[in-house]
Formats: sequence, C-alpha cells, structure tokens
Amino acid sequence: MGYKTGGHIALAAMATGQKALNKGWRGLFAIPFRAWLSYLLARRWLFIAAVIGAILLHLPTPAGLTHEGHIVLVMSVVATILFITEPVPLPTVALLIIVGQVLLIGLDSSDVARSLMSDSVLFIMGSLMIAVAVVRQKLDKRLAFLIIRFTGTKTANVCMGISLVSGVLASFIGEHTVAAMMLPVGVTLIRLTSDDSRQVRSLAAVLLLSISYGASIAGVGTPSGGARNAIMIGYWREFFYDPANPDTWKFAIDYVRWMVFAYPLFLIQVPFVTAILFYTFKPKQKNIARAVVRLRAQLADQGPMKISDWTTILIFFAILLSWIFLSDGIGLGTVAIFGAAAFLIFGLVEWDEINNGVNWGVVLLYAAVISLGVEMKDTGAALWVAENFLAFLKPFGGDSGLGLWAAVMALTTTVTNTMSNGAAVAVLGPIVLNLAVAAGEDPLILGFLTAVASSFAYLTVVGTPACTIVYSSGYLRTTDFLKAGWKLVIVSTILTLIAASAYWPLIE
Repeated sequence: MGYKTGGHIALAAMATGQKALNKGWRGLFAIPFRAWLSYLLARRWLFIAAVIGAILLHLPTPAGLTHEGHIVLVMSVVATILFITEPVPLPTVALLIIVGQVLLIGLDSSDVARSLMSDSVLFIMGSLMIAVAVVRQKLDKRLAFLIIRFTGTKTANVCMGISLVSGVLASFIGEHTVAAMMLPVGVTLIRLTSDDSRQVRSLAAVLLLSISYGASIAGVGTPSGGARNAIMIGYWREFFYDPANPDTWKFAIDYVRWMVFAYPLFLIQVPFVTAILFYTFKPKQKNIARAVVRLRAQLADQGPMKISDWTTILIFFAILLSWIFLSDGIGLGTVAIFGAAAFLIFGLVEWDEINNGVNWGVVLLYAAVISLGVEMKDTGAALWVAENFLAFLKPFGGDSGLGLWAAVMALTTTVTNTMSNGAAVAVLGPIVLNLAVAAGEDPLILGFLTAVASSFAYLTVVGTPACTIVYSSGYLRTTDFLKAGWKLVIVSTILTLIAASAYWPLIE
C-alpha cells in the first residue's frame, strides 16, 4: 500500500472517527471496525518500527558501545525503517529525531537546535529557493532548440545532448530541478514526433531516461548538485578538519576542489548512458527532424527572449562564480541564500512562489538527519558499526583496498535506491568515515566513493526525484528503470573504482 493511498484511507478513518466522537463517548465504540483496521494498516510500519525500537532499546548494550551510542543506533534503525516504508510524511521522522535526541539521549534542547542549522543546511535551503526561481522562467523550448542546434537531428546525438545538458545543469542546481525543467523538453520532442504513444514508446524511454540518468550521474559533479554533497563536505569538516593543523586541510573541500574530483567522472559516463539506453530500448526513430521543424515554428510564435530571461541567466552565473571563488571564505550556504535573495530583489520570483515551491520539510529532514549523524560520531556509535562491518568483510577479503571500496559502493547503491540519496549519505556518512579510519584507508577517498555511489539510484521510480518526475509523464513503465538501470550501475561502479584507484590519488 503506497503512502498516498494509506494516507487517504487514514484520513477517511479519522473522519469517520470524528463523526462518532461528535456523538459522545458512546459514539467512539460505534466507529466501524473496518475504519479502525484501515487506519492501523495505513500506519502499520509506524507501529512496527516503534515496537522494534522498544525491543532494541531494552536489549543489553553491546560490548564496546556506550549507552548513548546504543540509543543513537536504535534511533537510526527506526528512522531508516520509516524512511523506506513512509507510513508518515518524512518530515515527521525529522521531528521524531529531534525529540528523541532530547528525551532519549538527554541532550539539551538548545544544543540540538544549534546542531540543526549548519552551513550545509543553509546551502540546501538556498539551492531549493534558487531552483524555484529558475524553473519559473520556463525556458524549456528554447533550451530544447539550443540542444538540437549543437547535436543535429540524429536521435542518438540528441539523447546524448539531453543527457549532457541535463547533467551540466543538475551539477549546479540539483537533479530534481533539472528534471522538472527538462521534462517539457523531452515531452515536446516526443509529441512533435507522433501523437500515437505506441509509436514513440521506445523513443520516449531513451529521451526521458536520458534526462533522469543524465541528471543523476551529474548530481555529484559539484557541491551544489545535491544535498548529499553538502552533507559529506560537512562531515569531513566536522570529523577531520582542524584549521590549526595543515595535515587536515585536505578535508576542507571547496567548490572547485570537489569539481576536480567528481566532474570528469560525470563527463566520462555520458556516452555510456546513451549507449546503454539505445542498446536496451532500440528506438525506431533514428532522426527527429520532423519534430525540430515544428519546434522552430513554436519558438517563432513565442518571440525573442525577454529582459527577465537574461536577468535570470546573469544572476545564475553570478551565483555560480560566487560558489567557486567566494564560498571558501563565507560558506556555500551564505552564497546560496544571497542568490535566492537576488532573485526576489529583482522581482524574478515572488515570495509566495518560493514559499509554495520549496519543500521545507526536506530542509527540516536533512537538518535532523545531519544532527543525528553528528551524534553517531560523538557517541562512538559510527565507529562501533564501522569496526563490526569491517570484521564482517574480513573473511571475504573486503576489509581493505579495492574489496572494501566495492563493498562500500554496493552498500550505498542498495540504500540509495530505497531512500533519498541525501538521506543515504546522511545515514552512511559517519559509518563510512569511521570505517576508513578503522581500516587505515583514506577518509577522503571513501567519502567520495559514498557520495558518488549515492547517485546510482537508477533502479526504481522512487530512487531519486529525477526518476519520479520523468515517470510522471505517463510514457514510462516502472520496469523500464530496472531494465536499463542495472547495466548502468555496473558501468558506473567500474568507472568510479578506476577513478578512485588511478585518478583521485594524483589530485589529493
């Protein structure tokens, strides 16, 4: 039962219950058994998670783990169950994490409140606000025509161009934003090719998955490409960086240095995305010249670009340059917040649009999960899990080197296909970084491997917002993601391991 369906059933049950309560206490017992059952079924994983948490809390604290660390691990297990099953809105999980840190661990509420608002969280919040402003300008048809002017009308070249442009944009403003911007581009080209959805079934698959996969592989390209990147940067600084110790300066990753590590990996993967999609779906239309002619006519009716369009582009590039040259001094979050303010000042977006367009629950969720991650480190819970995971891998030769790297990437890939990539990095980050220390590996390399592997959410519709958005077009089936995704996971994993062993050590 999906969350939306369960939520509607629960609301219906609550409405029935309210009517009964209006009749007095006798009415309470008149609530139909089916309504109670529907409510309990809709929230069943909430109760299951609570029972599991209660049982785990009452078990003896494992050897080598502090009492506080035991509690943090139990909270992490319960939160992960709720992330995957979603019996309640995910921001509700964030609220429970905050309350749990105070009531279960015994932290001061003011300390918890301070841990919620870091530069990483400001950066995520500002990036979401900027995304709303950019999408509002509706430059999709112009962008589609610009892509085709460079690629020509051959379908394979157009798909590669869409993946590249989707990736370049996603590496700066986030994959969910780019998917929302590029979906009309793909749908326009599909509809201008044919009105019969059966005739363009395979073409739709390669065009739309070019958007979602291009955005996914590039989301790790820069710190602003996704919340997971900012989260990992925050963990490196929190766990290892000391301004007074030059040996730790490599963990103060700035915008440019992150790009040097991750951007080449994105560019190398683009041709593989196109090749895998064409091999998997084999579209009949080898050329979309007919669609291009119609697109050109629509653009002629739309007229030239307006001042607001050019202003949007100018502000966006100013934000990008500020991230590159100024963020090391004032922080990524400050630049993002100021950029969002600039769009408001120039009247390119209204506050009501930002207020309605930004998912503030996502901001709260990442703030709470990052806070819990820091507690995993402070209580020693992350180190305990890392040491036990290392002991588990040792008989298989996975306790160091390439075997450990592959194990970390496989774990991250599995987790990121069941929850958001940001949440995956937030949960796994402290464990992986402590795992690196325990295994004598470089935390910088293992951290990058975790961040990169979190972008391999190619297998499910819910693995990443980009996949969910293109699926909403109605042209794709859920099996399309799995059919092409597993091939891309293998290729991406191999390319990343090559980069980690041959390229990253050269630029540390």
